[in-house]
Amino acid sequence: MDEMESAVPLRTALSGFRLPLEGWRLLRRERSLWPVAVLPVLISMLVLSAAVGGVVAYATEIHGWATDWTPVLTAERWWEWLWIGPGRALLFLIGLSLFLAIAAACVVAAFLLASLLASPFHDALASRVERLIAGGAIETGQGGFRGVVIGGLRAALEELKRVACFLAATLPLVVVGMVVPGAQLITGPLLVGVTVFFLPLDYVSYTLDRRQLSFSEKRSWLSANRPSSVGFGAAAFLACLVPGFNFFAMPVLVVAGTLLAIRGQAPPTSR
Repeated sequence: MDEMESAVPLRTALSGFRLPLEGWRLLRRERSLWPVAVLPVLISMLVLSAAVGGVVAYATEIHGWATDWTPVLTAERWWEWLWIGPGRALLFLIGLSLFLAIAAACVVAAFLLASLLASPFHDALASRVERLIAGGAIETGQGGFRGVVIGGLRAALEELKRVACFLAATLPLVVVGMVVPGAQLITGPLLVGVTVFFLPLDYVSYTLDRRQLSFSEKRSWLSANRPSSVGFGAAAFLACLVPGFNFFAMPVLVVAGTLLAIRGQAPPTSR
């Protein structure tokens, strides 16, 4: 692969990374999107405030759990600090990194809970964005109030399935990290990696669900658009952690995920 070919995935990944910024600009500019974006913001404020408060309140316990496997380095003679000092500094940095990874996973888990509660509004927001950008949106089910209710329930059920899938992938890592000393060195980064790969699936699915794609079909679509999906997932993960902005991140990521689906040429329907 020559230099130009290797640069294409990188440019595509950077394009995906910029999608949340594009979503923010579109959401800020198009006031027609605001009515269905307000409640998700309020929900995220409540859920994320509770999650951050819990992490702060139990910070000592979380840090202790993340570092209880580390040895205690002591020096009996002054010259032993020549290697004990750097060793302690290294263990401190490892413990801090693991604490931050676990805290980030807690915040993202709260973020997914908020997404579940706000899923009917996210579905409506994705539909409006698709009509605005692509000139039309695929709709399933009936029209009128009954159709709105059914569509909202469908969106909530699909979001529940995705959250269950995420928990099935992450809970074993959490359990292993709790019972195996030192496993946090592996399970912490893996939790971050799983989350980065999961977030694109979560926020693109509102558009793909209306096309009645199965879970495996959605994964195949994301695999076909892997560079942009991974870039978007990394940006979405960071957006969840930015204080203040994370309150507004959910509707922004829904808009960005819809843009990803449109630019990735999501199929009209699978059925």
